[in-house]
Amino acid sequence: MEEKQTNLNTKTISARELLAEIRQIPIFQLTKEQDLECLGEVELVEAPAGAVLFDRGETRLSFWVVLQGEVRLVKPELDNGITLLGSLKAGDTFGEVPLLTGIAGAPARAEVTAPSRLVRVNAPSFWSLMGTCPVVRAGILSNMGRRLETYQALTLHREKLISLGTLAAGLMHELNNPGAAARRAASQLRENLTRLQQISLRFTRTPLTAEQKDCLRDLQEEVLKFEKPAAMSTLDQADAEDELLSWLESIGVENAWQMAPILVAVGWTREDIECAHAAFPEEFLSDALNWLMSLISSMQLVGTIEESITRVTDLVIAVKKYAYDDKNREREIDVHDSILSTLTILAHKFRYKQIVIEKRFAPEMPTVKTSGTGLSQVWTNILDNAIDASPEQGKIVIRTWTEDHQACIGIADQGTGIAPEYRDQIFEPFFTTKPVGIGTGLGLDIAHRIVVGQFGGTITFTSEPGNTEFIVKVPAGK
Repeated sequence: MEEKQTNLNTKTISARELLAEIRQIPIFQLTKEQDLECLGEVELVEAPAGAVLFDRGETRLSFWVVLQGEVRLVKPELDNGITLLGSLKAGDTFGEVPLLTGIAGAPARAEVTAPSRLVRVNAPSFWSLMGTCPVVRAGILSNMGRRLETYQALTLHREKLISLGTLAAGLMHELNNPGAAARRAASQLRENLTRLQQISLRFTRTPLTAEQKDCLRDLQEEVLKFEKPAAMSTLDQADAEDELLSWLESIGVENAWQMAPILVAVGWTREDIECAHAAFPEEFLSDALNWLMSLISSMQLVGTIEESITRVTDLVIAVKKYAYDDKNREREIDVHDSILSTLTILAHKFRYKQIVIEKRFAPEMPTVKTSGTGLSQVWTNILDNAIDASPEQGKIVIRTWTEDHQACIGIADQGTGIAPEYRDQIFEPFFTTKPVGIGTGLGLDIAHRIVVGQFGGTITFTSEPGNTEFIVKVPAGK
């Protein structure tokens, strides 16, 4: 930049020497020679294309008159973008806005786009001109008013574009997880249907007894009810799985290790499948229970597909709401159910890094009132960051509790933590510490806007190496 500024050819002359040229400028056309006496000496600046007259933040403020050439004013933005404030040609003036508004430094950069000849008036001379020449004063104030209106319009337009970009990037960020979950569930459902068909064909080769038929029918009816069980803590669920797994292995069931978690996840116990143990001989027992497992798993996968498609639909509705300010009917949601749905959608990511999820759910948790569907987005974004931060075979702890009529949720990972210098920026849009192309920097911004803006709650965090926890608190519904 300094190199560009050295290309400026500047000399100090009396304003009277430029009287004829200055009078060609619209706001100076009606001035008299004595009106310009107050200017005294001015700088005549000749600048080639590419030169910079001044940069943003420069404290030496001046009033400029373009005699020949062309200059453009641009404002560098925090996101490395540039806003064009205007192009100035022969007859135009600029630089009055920071002088009249009392700004300490120049708010924009002036770039010469064609060889130019300009007059530079220092601040004292400018104020003297404003005080002694009403015609010029009126013209300068009129120009300032138009420029402020233009700048406000440009700023509003830019904010809308940034919001649209944020919305589009956030939408792509959110659609990826449910879309991938639905695709995986559909693939697993195909495998289940093939297994069900193979087992059914084997059953046709050996006539089933009345007791066996009754047992399969009863089991099928229970599966098709598909009632969601109460959420279990990680410890209780692990104990139930171990107990069922031991019993299944003791009676010689194939795939017992795969079967036990699926049965426990839907609230089934040993007592629920005793009829199969009693009705089927050992050589057919594995087929009967694998048939049951495939049926249950298929119902779970259908549920996952439904949830994923609903999530996509909800996101589309959210975009429509953003555009049209629509309002949905208020309803109450189960926090635990919302978290479990999100865990299902992100299950592949946990498996990939072999991350253990420890749920420390409160026995009783109040519902949360909402007219939107944003809580799943909150859990997704926080958990997604926790997964990225977690080491291989790490652990993520999800705990819930109530406090001062609020539903409280904590999500903690065992990553390296958030560096102190980044903590003030963690909820800012587009801020990310992830490598380029990996993170959008939108996840926590989205979560913060939903928790604070939609639910009237709070989202905070504590961080140290090996333990970073985000805590969400939202008003309880009842």
